Amino acid sequence: MTRFAFPAAIVLTLFLLVRATPAAVAQAPGLGGFPGSAPLGEPADAGTGLSTDKVKVRVVASTTSPAAGADLVVAVELTIAPGWHTWPNQRKLPEGTAEFIGAVTTTVSVTSSDAAKAIVHDGFAQWPEVHTVKADLGDGELSYAVFEGRSVVFVPVTIAHGATGTVTLTVQAGFQSCDSATCLAPADVTETISLKLGGAATTAPAGDLFAGFDPAVFGRIRGGEAAPMSLEFKLTDSIRFEIDPRGSGLVLLALLAALGGVLLNFTPCVLPVIPLKIMSLSRAAGTKGRMLKLGGIMSLGVVFFWVALGTLFALASTGIKSLEGFAQLNALFQLPWFTIAVGIFICVMAIGMAGFFTVGLPNWVYSIETKQESAGGSFVFGIMTAVLSTPCTAPLMGAAAGYAIKIQDPGTVMLVFTSIGLGMALPYLLLSMNPRLVDRMPRGGAAGELLKQCMGLLLLAAGIYFVGSGVNGYLEEPSHAYWWLVALSGIGAGLWLVRGTLKLAKSPRNRTVFGGVGLFIAGLSALIGWSMTYEAIHWQTWTAEREAAAIKDGKIVMVDFTADWCINCKTLEKTVLESQAVLDALEAHGVVPLKVDLTSGVPARGDRLKSAGGATIPLLVIVSPKDGPIWKSELYTPGDVVSAIERAGK
Repeated sequence: MTRFAFPAAIVLTLFLLVRATPAAVAQAPGLGGFPGSAPLGEPADAGTGLSTDKVKVRVVASTTSPAAGADLVVAVELTIAPGWHTWPNQRKLPEGTAEFIGAVTTTVSVTSSDAAKAIVHDGFAQWPEVHTVKADLGDGELSYAVFEGRSVVFVPVTIAHGATGTVTLTVQAGFQSCDSATCLAPADVTETISLKLGGAATTAPAGDLFAGFDPAVFGRIRGGEAAPMSLEFKLTDSIRFEIDPRGSGLVLLALLAALGGVLLNFTPCVLPVIPLKIMSLSRAAGTKGRMLKLGGIMSLGVVFFWVALGTLFALASTGIKSLEGFAQLNALFQLPWFTIAVGIFICVMAIGMAGFFTVGLPNWVYSIETKQESAGGSFVFGIMTAVLSTPCTAPLMGAAAGYAIKIQDPGTVMLVFTSIGLGMALPYLLLSMNPRLVDRMPRGGAAGELLKQCMGLLLLAAGIYFVGSGVNGYLEEPSHAYWWLVALSGIGAGLWLVRGTLKLAKSPRNRTVFGGVGLFIAGLSALIGWSMTYEAIHWQTWTAEREAAAIKDGKIVMVDFTADWCINCKTLEKTVLESQAVLDALEAHGVVPLKVDLTSGVPARGDRLKSAGGATIPLLVIVSPKDGPIWKSELYTPGDVVSAIERAGK
């Protein structure tokens, strides 16, 4: 969780912050929702306007009285003022053109009030030809692909056989207009078209407006051709790749999801509880069948959680959109009582594991008590392990929700989530199938008790973390002091291991190895306590007034959206934002760093996240005093941040 402590975990966590976007409704990372405008080279006074000042939208249907079973076309015409342009949404741009990271791309969506009567084939939309312009956006003069002049998007629609009555088509066009110096504020235009079904038979589109439409698309649709589709997986602004989630691509998507599930076990969220399972399996290692049974049941618990979560997303994809927010289970960690409850549960397990004292409890409690291996306990432990992974998957959950609703394919959604669960459960299943992997774990005697006590203290550190972050949820200004309690528990585990090693180990080799491990744990814990309470950046608590004042004073503003329960946020703050390159850039440009801490649920802070166009954290935004927000990202490198600051400085 610091740049010293978990370099391997950081790399693995980055892999999990993948974002998937359907190409048919593709929209590059934009700055929608912000007031003001984004720069395109040197600022200009025109940047105070709206994109609709330079782009006029007209929506026309090839017929408004289609016959049942007929085809029609919706034309969305963008008339762009001379010298201005909008950004194309195609993933594959012409060779030799560069992509402007941060631009709001042009999007067109058509929805039907009754999808059973009017079927919109938005995946077969036909887009206008792109043009190229030269501009210096901070990386020297490059060629960029744009839409210019009169640009028309065609969306094919089919009327179902036997359909009667009326249907309303809602057309929404989103875009950002720019010239060679400035981009205006993004805009969304919504128009509706009323169709009276059962009229005269539709003829082929005619007239100048529909001259560019290729009617052969309807033949391909009726022939069963699937709409072009690809998912973009983004690691950073500059590292991304695409796959087609069908056929062999669907297999690749499942394998990728399974690999992500495996890697979840190595994130800072899950890593602390793995020793607990290893210890429990070691106690059952004497009976291979029992060990396999308990490991298998625990794996079922992990898969059950992800299947249940996938079911919620699948329901969202079929239209129950109110489940979208609930399905993002990481949002539960924004509820202080839930985070505290999870922490207390972990603390109780840790104390029971360490065996420092024993308390008599009702018999049903022992089904989940960590010292009593049982089917119920293993199943609950699997669910708990999966739940604990959710604070490390916030961006993934947000992307999955959007993907489910846009693609509307419950089968694919379930495949992805089930694959994540199977991948996460796989290491535990393999461990339970191979007793030799845990044979060397002490299962009794003084050495076994020592190891359990040390593992219990480390697990206690994880429990204290959740309790502390939960308590912070009730404080308007969160405190980081609880990190020293986390550190003290880890230091205690390390020193306890050193003490026990000196007392029990007979050979110099064992004393050196295990004593060294204990000292390393103690030292690392102390370093974590120091790094999580010391801030190299002099953050100011965000308020709307403070941000407005900094912009009025001509200062660049860096807005960091974070929360105490967000492990990824802490990781990025310590490894990226506190890197020397970023610190130097902050100082050189006089950047005002503002932190929007969502731990306590202050409404104004949540509103600021929404205005930034974000749904999940971490999120970082760079705001120029002249041109407004110019860059935002959920996952970034030091180079990304420095580049954005330098661009804002121009």
